[in-house]
Formats: sequence, C-alpha cells, structure tokens
Amino acid sequence: MPAPLQRSGLLLAGAVALVSCLVAQLVPGVSALLIAIVLGVAARNVGILPQWGDPGLAYASRVPLRLGIVLLGLQLSLPDLFARGWGLPALAVLVVGLGILGTLGLARILGVERKQALLVACGFSICGAAAVAGVESSVDAREKETVTAVALVVLFGTLMIPLIPGAGALLGLSAEQTALWAGASVHEVGQVVAIGGLLGGGALGLAVSMKLARVLLLAPVAAILGAGSRTSGAGTHDARETPAKRPPLVPLFLVGFVLAAVLRSVLPVPQEVLTVASLLQEFLLATAMFSLGAGVHVRTLLSGSGRLLALATGSTLLVTVLGLGGALAIA
Repeated sequence: MPAPLQRSGLLLAGAVALVSCLVAQLVPGVSALLIAIVLGVAARNVGILPQWGDPGLAYASRVPLRLGIVLLGLQLSLPDLFARGWGLPALAVLVVGLGILGTLGLARILGVERKQALLVACGFSICGAAAVAGVESSVDAREKETVTAVALVVLFGTLMIPLIPGAGALLGLSAEQTALWAGASVHEVGQVVAIGGLLGGGALGLAVSMKLARVLLLAPVAAILGAGSRTSGAGTHDARETPAKRPPLVPLFLVGFVLAAVLRSVLPVPQEVLTVASLLQEFLLATAMFSLGAGVHVRTLLSGSGRLLALATGSTLLVTVLGLGGALAIA
C-alpha cells in the first residue's frame, strides 16, 4: 500500500485521469492518454502542482502503468491476429525488428546515449508509452530518460493522427490499406484507434488488429534486452553488484501481460468483461500518463534536444515507410 503522501499524489493523478477519460468519451478521436499527459506537462510547467503530490506522482507513474499493461494483454486475441494469415504478424516483426535496429543505428550516428535510444526505439517501433515502460527496467533507464521517451512518443504519434489519413488520401490508398499502414506505423494504441475512427467502416478493427500484432512483440523484445543487460552487466550501475541485482529477464508485469493474452485467446472471455477491462486499462494508463507528464520540465527537455528530435523524426519516418510498404504488400 502506498504511504499517506503517496496516496495524496495518487488520488490527484487518478482524479485527472478520470476527467481525461470522460472528456475522451465525449470527444470522439481524442485519446484520454494524450489529454492526461498534456495536463501533466502543463500543470508542472506553470507551477500549479503542489510539492506534496510528488511522491504519489512518482508512484503513479510506475504501478498503474504496469497494471494497465497487464490489462492490455486482454485486447490480444491470437486467433484474430492470425485470421488473415501470416501477413499481420510478419509485418509486425518486420516493423519492430527493423525499426529498433534502424533507430539504434541512427542514434549511434547522432551520438544519442544507448539507453535513451533503446527507449525511443522500442516506444516508436512497438507500442508507445507501454513499450517504454516495458523495457525501462530491462535497460535500467533513468527517470529522465523514460519521461523524455514518453514525451517524444506523445508528440510524434499525435502528429501522425491527421497525417496518415491525409497521406493515404493523397496516395490514393484504400481505407483498408490506410488502416494497415496506421496500425503498422503509429506509436500508441490510442492514436491508432483515433485514426481508425477517422477512416470509418471496418478500418478501425483492421488498424487495431495490426497494432496489437506489434504490441504482442513487447514481451520478447523486453526479454531479449533483459538477457543482454544481464550478460553485459549494462543493467547495473556498479560492476561489483551481484547478478541478483541485475534487471529480471522478463519483468513480472510483462509475464502478466502474456498470461492475459493467453487467457483471452484460449477462453471465451465475455464481452462485458473485456469492455470493463478496456475502460480500467485506459484509466490506469491515463493516471500514469499524467504522472509522467508531470515529470516533464520543458526547459530541460528542450535543452540539447536537437539530437533527440532528429532521432525521433528519423525513427518515425523509418517505421512509417516500413509500414506503408508492408500495408501495400499484404492489403
């Protein structure tokens, strides 16, 4: 249980998350996660956040986020993902694999530190903030690096909401091709949902299915990074630390994520349960997004941000091109 000061900040984050979710329900196409993180950034940088809330906000940026990721697994139905054959899973592997490797290569050219580059690469290639949180412990990232990666995910993913449908229309793509492109390229699940809603018809389901195929790769990528950290010792701040103190091979909440996906795939989970789980997941992730946004100090983020912005731009262009090529190939 969180301490009293933690409870105060947690209640504050929860209240903002609830408001964000309600606004998102009233305004189609607007993500509760986006609302929450914008409110967090604004509240911190205009100086209206009370100091007594900081311990709770730090707690809220970790625990609700991980619980939300576990519930995200209930959105994954393996039979649904393979219903169109191997096209969606194969495209997901292509985008995630080449997206991560390409982003890391660009980071080396730009001189961006490896841990920061890994967070950006996974966030942009897999599933946004959830991926950043999923690999954070595997690479032993600092809080500033995590917050920066989440802020970049929100910024660039939000810009893609109007750009992907607009570009699809200019290129003469069908709604199906544009939906696949969005699901293969856009960072956050909520952002993909927004694009699918704009396209209408059956595009939403197709876009989300493509996106969830990428989400499914979160656990194996985190396991690979965790294994690398344990082998190299990169996951420790002190080389004298024992192996027991190194990051776990797969964080416990990602085990929960996989188990939730398996449960959804092998058992007939009632739609009512899935609906409640989806709403709770949105609330938990919005709580975490407000807390992470509250950790963003704009002046600090902007200082020396040229390389990070270049990395984020390059990573976005890479996954966008990969997603477009794959969408044209399998649609």
